Amino acid sequence: MADYLTVSTATETREQAVALAQSAVRARLAAGAQIIGPVTSVFWHAGEFGTSEEYQLLLKTSGRRYPELEAHLVEHHPWGSPEVCATEIVHGAASCLDWIDRSTAD
Repeated sequence: MADYLTVSTATETREQAVALAQSAVRARLAAGAQIIGPVTSVFWHAGEFGTSEEYQLLLKTSGRRYPELEAHLVEHHPWGSPEVCATEIVHGAASCLDWIDRSTAD
């Protein structure tokens, strides 16, 4: 797994996104989070086509903490089967990557 990741998910409300972000960062599973929204999502879900407004949550974490972060997001997410995707951070400022390491230390 990559050393550093940006992990994304989405929620129906800003309050849900803030609660997820706070719980993940407090648990040191993520160094920080940004909430973007509302955004418009267009998707297939349960065999049906849909469009909705959502709040996107982006979290920065280390590869070693990703499994715990994924489990935390799935457990605490208001949706039964949320989208949780991780994208590798290929390059980053040394000070930023060090911040991720320090912030997600056990």
